[in-house]
Amino acid sequence: MLQKLRERTSGWVATIIIALLMVPFLFVIDQRYLGGVGANNVAQVKAPPTWWEGAPKWWPASMLWQHREVGVDEFRQRFEQERMSQRQQQGEAFDPRAFETVENKRKVLDQLIDEKALQLAADRAGVVIGDAAVRDYIASIPAFQVDGKFDADRYQLALASQTPRRTPTQFEQLVRDSLQQSLIPAGVATSAFVTEAEFDRILRLSGEKRDVELALRPAAPEDTSPVDEAQIKAWYEAHTADFMRPEAVTIEYVEIDGSRMPPPAAPDEAALRKRYDEEKARFVEPERRLASHILIRVDANADEATRKAAEEKAQRLATEASAPGADFAALAKANSEDPGSRDSGGDLGWVERGAMVAPFEEALFAMQAGEVRGPVKTDFGYHVLQLRELKQGAQVGFEQAREELAREQAQADRERAFSDLTGRLTDLVYQNPSSLAPAAEQVGLQVQKLGPFTREDTVGIGASPEVKKAAFSETMIEDGTASDPIQLGPEHAVVIRVLEHTPQQARPLAEVREQVIAAVRADRQKQAAIAAADALVKRLQGGEAIADLAASVGTQVIPLPGLPRGVPAPSPEANRAIFAAAAPAEGKVAAGRFAMPDGRNAVFVVTGVHPGDPAELQPEQRKRLREQFAQIDGAAAVDAYVRELRKDFDIVVEESQL
Repeated sequence: MLQKLRERTSGWVATIIIALLMVPFLFVIDQRYLGGVGANNVAQVKAPPTWWEGAPKWWPASMLWQHREVGVDEFRQRFEQERMSQRQQQGEAFDPRAFETVENKRKVLDQLIDEKALQLAADRAGVVIGDAAVRDYIASIPAFQVDGKFDADRYQLALASQTPRRTPTQFEQLVRDSLQQSLIPAGVATSAFVTEAEFDRILRLSGEKRDVELALRPAAPEDTSPVDEAQIKAWYEAHTADFMRPEAVTIEYVEIDGSRMPPPAAPDEAALRKRYDEEKARFVEPERRLASHILIRVDANADEATRKAAEEKAQRLATEASAPGADFAALAKANSEDPGSRDSGGDLGWVERGAMVAPFEEALFAMQAGEVRGPVKTDFGYHVLQLRELKQGAQVGFEQAREELAREQAQADRERAFSDLTGRLTDLVYQNPSSLAPAAEQVGLQVQKLGPFTREDTVGIGASPEVKKAAFSETMIEDGTASDPIQLGPEHAVVIRVLEHTPQQARPLAEVREQVIAAVRADRQKQAAIAAADALVKRLQGGEAIADLAASVGTQVIPLPGLPRGVPAPSPEANRAIFAAAAPAEGKVAAGRFAMPDGRNAVFVVTGVHPGDPAELQPEQRKRLREQFAQIDGAAAVDAYVRELRKDFDIVVEESQL
C-alpha cells in the first residue's frame, strides 16, 4: 500500500499538488515563525531574497525574506537613553511629560530602524567583521585603558557599571554589529569629494556681495471692513491651534517659611561659653605685618638678559635700603614700578597671611621688624621688602566673641526648628498622601489653594520652576498624591498636591470670536500689503527707476552697497530674498520684495553682483575648507543611501508598542 502511494505521488503532477496545498498553509502560519512584528517587537525591516530582488510584498513565501526586528526592550532602552541625554542638556528646564510625545518616540524608533536597515544591507552585501577587528576596536576605547594601554580589569569594571549591565560577550556583539552597520556608510562618506571647479563655485557664491537699493513701503491701512459668519467659521477651523486654552492645574499647598516662624529663645549663657571654649582657635586675631616694597617689573615673556638686569637693579636697591640712615620711602618713590604704592613710598599697609603671592608672603613673614630683604622674585618681577612693624596674633576674649556666637547659635536654632517642622510635616503627609489637611492641622500650618494656573503664569509659588515642574508632572497629575518638600529658598519650602488638571483644549468659537475677526482683518491687511508690494515690483521690472517709484509712494531709497551674503541685514529673511533674486542682466536690474519684522513690505533692486574671489584664500585655509565641504557631501550621501534603503525594504511599525 505504501509503495503504491509513493508511486502515485511522484512526478510533476504530485509536485504541483503539494505546491497548491502549501499556499493556504502559508497564510495561517504563526507570524512568529516568519519573522513577523509579533508581541515583543516595535518594528520590523524586511528585504526580499537576493535571488529575487523584485519579489512583491504580497508574495506568500515571505518566510524566505530576510528581516531584522526592533524589540520592545531595545526601543525602551534607547528611549530612556535619549531621555537622560535631554535631561542633562536641558537641566531644570527638562519637562518629562512634554518629552513623552509620539513625535519623540518616532524619532528614536526611526534611528533604530535606520540601524536595522544598515545591518540588513551589510548582511546582504556579505560584510563580515572579524574577531581581530572587534578586539582592536575595544582596545582603542579610552574608557578601557590605563596609561594609554588596554586594561582587562578596567574593561570588566566599566561593563559592570553600565546600565544595563553587559557581559564581555554581549559588548563584543554590540561592537561587531556597530562596525558591521557602519562599514558601508563610512565608505560612502569617505568616497565624497569636491572638485576644484565645484569648490571655486562654492567660494564665489558664499563670498558674493550685492549692490542693493531698497524702498520701504508705508504700512498698509488698517482693515475695518466687515467679516461675515462664513469667514469667521472658516478661519477658526483652519487655525484652531491658534486658539487653544493652555494646560492648567489647580493645587493645594502647605508653605513652611522660616521667616514667619517664632524667633528662637535667647541663647543660654553657659552654652555660649562652652561653644567658645570648644572653638577658641577661631577667635584669634591674626598676625599682621606693616610692610613696604619696591617693585622692579619683568614681563613674563622677557628674555634672560632683561631678567638679569632687573634682578641686579633690585639687588642694588636692597643694598642701598639696608644702609644705615637710608630712606626706603624715597627710594620707592624714585624707583618702584608699582603704581599702586609708589607715590606713598611703597607702603602696603598691614598685611595678613593669604593676602600676597606665596614667595612674597614667605619672605615677609620670615623677617624681623626693621629688616630689609631682597630681591624676592614673583610673577610680577623682583621686590625689595621692608618690614616696619609687626603685631603678633592675640586671643579674642569671650565678651568680644559673644555677639558672633549668639548670632550663630540663633541661626542654628532657626535652621533646626525649620528642619524639624519640615520633617514632621513630611512624615505626616506620607501617612496620608491624598490630602494635606490632616498633616497641616497637626503641625499648625494652613492649607492654601492656587489656580488654575498654566506653565506660563507667574503667580505666587506657581512662579517657581520647581513647583511648576512638580505640578505639571505626569505622576502627580495621575496619582493626586502630595509631593516631597520643594525648596523655594533658604528656610522656605512647600508641599503641594494637584487638585484639578485641565488638558490643553480648543477654546470655543464664541469665546474667541473677536480674536478670530481681528486675525481675519490682520490677514487681509497683510495680503493687501503683499499685493501692493508685488505691484511695485512689476513697475520696477518694467523699467521704472526705484527713485521715481519711491517718490510716488512717499518714501526714500536706502542704498546698501556691497551687501554680503548671509549677513542678517536688513533682516535674515531680507538677505535671503535679496540673494535669491536672479543676477541682473547687463544694463538691467533684478527686483523683488520682502517683509520687514514690523510688518511693512520693502521692494528692492539688485544693481550689481560681485562674486567672491577664491584667490583670497590661503592654501592651508583652502585645503581645510575643501575637506569640510567633502565631509558635508559625504554626510548627505550617507543620508541619501539610508533613505534609499528604506524605500527598497519593507518596514512595518507596530504603533501600539510605542
